[in-house]
Amino acid sequence: MSEYATAITLREVSASYGRQEVLRGITAAVPEARVTAIVGPNGAGKSSLLNVIAGVLPTTSGTLTTSGSGRPAYVTQHSEVSGTLPITVRAAVTMGRWAHRRPWHRLTRQDREVVEECLARLDITAIAGRRLGTLSGGQRQRALVAQGLAQQSDLLLLDEPSAGLDLQAQARIEDALDEARREGVTVLRVTHDLTAAGRADHCLLLGAGALVAEGTPSTVLTPERVATAWGVPQVR
Repeated sequence: MSEYATAITLREVSASYGRQEVLRGITAAVPEARVTAIVGPNGAGKSSLLNVIAGVLPTTSGTLTTSGSGRPAYVTQHSEVSGTLPITVRAAVTMGRWAHRRPWHRLTRQDREVVEECLARLDITAIAGRRLGTLSGGQRQRALVAQGLAQQSDLLLLDEPSAGLDLQAQARIEDALDEARREGVTVLRVTHDLTAAGRADHCLLLGAGALVAEGTPSTVLTPERVATAWGVPQVR
């Protein structure tokens, strides 16, 4: 990882929800303009770590530093967005431009061009006039990823962006993330899917709120380390 600049540095970071500690002494470095997968079993602290980096969850100890020039773009899971919101796909993606314009202020021509580009990148231009609540899970997730890209942040955070989606939706999202990386965006994605994690440039493997291993997928996702993260006893 030394050949890449560091986008995010965590030193002994811990965090809690009330009295429940969810992260314990995380020390790691996220490379700039690469795709980093945060991987581990349910309850490992993956989403909590993403929330700390996003500034949603405060740390209880340790330090977090970033090299980015602005706020990160945070893409949640499609299941966390109400299907009753009376907005269209295009309106949802346009909301991503609020990072550059105050809400309800007139968009510029450049803003509209960015929105259309992001719709096309996720192949949802044809459904841009439909309401979010009428979409399939895959279509809605692509709209949320397009909204994140529309923010044009140099740090893109995604919580299980491909979980439970059909292969077409997964492929579109993976292609969009690869393109963002090529454009210099640092991508940090949460996943419990070892196959998806294996396609990343860098991995943070968590288990029970602690960092089990960090590095390239080939060095991190070994049977021994995965067993440790999942709490599976190893046969000797």
